[in-house]
Amino acid sequence: MPDAEPALALALAGDPEAFAEVYRDYTPRLLRHAMAVCGNPALAEELTQDTLVEAWKCLSRYNGRCQFFTWLCTILLNRYRSHLRKQRFLKFFPFAGTARNDFATRLEKLTDYSSSPAEAAVLRERAEAIRKCLELLPAKQQQVIYLRFYVDDSLEGIAVALGCSVGTVKSRLFTALEKLRRMNALRSQFSDLKMKGRT
Repeated sequence: MPDAEPALALALAGDPEAFAEVYRDYTPRLLRHAMAVCGNPALAEELTQDTLVEAWKCLSRYNGRCQFFTWLCTILLNRYRSHLRKQRFLKFFPFAGTARNDFATRLEKLTDYSSSPAEAAVLRERAEAIRKCLELLPAKQQQVIYLRFYVDDSLEGIAVALGCSVGTVKSRLFTALEKLRRMNALRSQFSDLKMKGRT
C-alpha cells in the first residue's frame, strides 16, 4: 500500500496522527483477512481493532525487514490464537443464530458478480472447504499457509515476521501442504469442482 508508506515512516518516528492515517489505510484490508481467518464478522472487526492497537503499542519492534502488512497479519494470527484458547473454556459457538446469518450476508456482499450465480456458489463452497481443512492444521502451519497464500509475502519476509529461519518456514509450508493434500474433504472438494467443470 504505497500511499501508507510516508504516514508509516512518520508513525515509526512516534507521530500518533500519522499512525491514525496508517490505521485508516490498513483497516479495510486487514478486516478482509480477519474475515478469511475467523469467518465471523463481529470477531473479525474486534481482531482488526485489537491488532492495530497492539501494533501501535509495539511499533518500535517493527524493523522493516518484512512488509508492514505481513507484520500486522502475524499480530492478527496471534490475537486469533489467544481468542481460540479463551474459547476452549467457554461453552459458546460463534456461528450460532444471528452471527451465522450476519456472516452469510457479509459474505454475499463480497461475491464477485462477474461470475455466474452457480460459479459464485462453487467458489464459496470451495473457500469454506479449504478454510475447514486449514483449521485442522497445527497453528504454526496455519500461519505459514496464511501468510504465504493469503498475504502473499516472500519466504524471507514470513521468516522475519515469525522470528524463525527461512528453512523453518519452508519445512512448515511443505508439511502443511502435504497434510492438506491428504485431507479427504479437500480432495473431494477439488474432485467435485473438476466434475462440475466437465458438465
